[in-house]
Amino acid sequence: MYSFQMVYFYTIMICNMRKFPLIIFCLGLIMHSEAQQVLRVMTFNIRYNNPGDSMNAWPNRRNYVSSQILFHRADIIGVQEAQHNQMVDMQADLKNYKSIGVGRNDGKEKGEYSAIFYDHTKLELLEGNTFWLAEKTDVPGLKGWDAAFERIVTWAKFRDRKSKKIFFHFNTHFDHIGKVARRESAKLLLKKVKEIAGTTPAIITGDFNADPNDEPIKVIMDTSNPDHLTDTRLISSTPHYGPDGTFNSFKNQEQTDLPIDYIFITNGFRVLQHATLSQTWHGRFSSDHFPVFAELQYAQR
Repeated sequence: MYSFQMVYFYTIMICNMRKFPLIIFCLGLIMHSEAQQVLRVMTFNIRYNNPGDSMNAWPNRRNYVSSQILFHRADIIGVQEAQHNQMVDMQADLKNYKSIGVGRNDGKEKGEYSAIFYDHTKLELLEGNTFWLAEKTDVPGLKGWDAAFERIVTWAKFRDRKSKKIFFHFNTHFDHIGKVARRESAKLLLKKVKEIAGTTPAIITGDFNADPNDEPIKVIMDTSNPDHLTDTRLISSTPHYGPDGTFNSFKNQEQTDLPIDYIFITNGFRVLQHATLSQTWHGRFSSDHFPVFAELQYAQR
């Protein structure tokens, strides 16, 4: 992809060389390029702050997490398993970013967050909230169905400061045990995305604790349901880059050949690139999950 600056330079050069008096035409090309800007999205289970992880405990890999986000210039990141002290650390490390989210245990600071970090120099937060994956979605700390833990979805509505495009982002972490909870969470997620975002483009990130053959993902991607979601990996303009699996368990290879972390979308985006990021530092990973990254482009309307 060409940057806006490159397109600007070559457009002006061509106009000058050919001595076109069509300044409006040249400016039109530039404006079209600017409107085609990309949105870099990441989903990242950062692993909770567990001292029992020894050399892989949070203080020893905090910099790995922030450096991956910064190097890949992610504009918006859905994080899972973030405890409050980790949220504070990340906020300190990610200077141009702000966040939205709450702890799942009390709707404040207790328990894991499924938070959204966003580059506030590029994106303007318009509104947002958190709901629980449970029979009553507005009761903090409620476990849904047969879930082992409290599970939440944090969502936010954004406006791109340059293109003025509006989109929603939903971020979640599904239960890993409760069969009913996993199925019903998938159904509830689809319902809420439709209810909150309507026809506005939406991005849905998360650790779904399910591979493509498991019921939650089948529910989410069921094309017979008009409210289904699309896996960005499957419609990327370029081949997927990196490992197929997204869980590494802090070992030297992915523990499964299938993903459990996803970036889904509804209408309104083109997918330019998709990757699973598996960088290591002296053989150590930033988390027990690989971050998943997608470069999106706003669809022209």
